Amino acid sequence: MSPAECAVASRYPGADLVDAFAVTLPGPGPHDLSRLAQEALSNPAPWITAAMALRDAAVRLFGVRTSGAMRARLKADGRDRIDFFPVLSRSEREIVLGEDDRHLDFRLSLLLSERPDGREDLVATTVVRCRNRLGHAYLAAIMPGHILVVRSALRRAAACQAGRMAV
Repeated sequence: MSPAECAVASRYPGADLVDAFAVTLPGPGPHDLSRLAQEALSNPAPWITAAMALRDAAVRLFGVRTSGAMRARLKADGRDRIDFFPVLSRSEREIVLGEDDRHLDFRLSLLLSERPDGREDLVATTVVRCRNRLGHAYLAAIMPGHILVVRSALRRAAACQAGRMAV
């Protein structure tokens, strides 16, 4: 599967952001996608935790939910989640996370893609549609960090996988 074949591909037309990043996982597949997703999204690098604290402080001023509020709401509702991201669908090869909010709609696909050499890539595809000026302003503000965060998350997932393989 490629990003063109992932579950969020139907959302590409009209999107304000579509991007995809990938990391080749160590060793042959199959890999445990749920574990990789947990490693990528629930165990961020310390600098990402600090950046999220700044983001939360800033968005609170505009009435946008903080990551802590999102996490608490999902937990209280008993919804399937990975950290503060709601899980919309889950299969052996792909997990789709996302939310439709008053300022923007986002989707994140985490996809295991087989390579011809038998290894697997973990592909993170993000799709965002802005609903209003606040959504556009928010997207513009986070874009520089978004790319760094996604790449860091993928590297952490691959590194954790490599550590498990050595055990």
